[in-house]
Amino acid sequence: MASFISALNAKIRSQPVLNYVCSTHFWGPMSNFGIPVAAVMDTQKDAEIISGKMTGVLCIYSATFMRYALAVQPKNYLLFACHAVNEGAQLMQGYRYLDYWNWGGRERALQARALADKGADKAEGVVREGVEKGKGVVAEVKDKLR
Repeated sequence: MASFISALNAKIRSQPVLNYVCSTHFWGPMSNFGIPVAAVMDTQKDAEIISGKMTGVLCIYSATFMRYALAVQPKNYLLFACHAVNEGAQLMQGYRYLDYWNWGGRERALQARALADKGADKAEGVVREGVEKGKGVVAEVKDKLR
């Protein structure tokens, strides 16, 4: 059994692509890609829930590991790409946080919600008027058919 495992390991390590796929240079960044995927998905959520401290920490973390990915031998471009995506997403989140809490974004969002509510109330009134007119027309048609 040990010779079979040794032979299988030798076969895998002799092929460069399989050797890379079976290494930590591949699986480390692949398992780490959950962080940038979550960060990109969070850019679609409301800016009110963004944590400024966590965003700052993740920016520093990603910048540090982007540097690390290029400092190791052999260079780990997959890890670099993972942290480059995360860095971009975290910088976007940082901008959204600052815009919302420091640069008037919260006030603009509240105004937009108030206008939307006002518009929805007006639209509801127009729809009710249309329904009432429609009922009147239906009643007229029924009277004519009798």
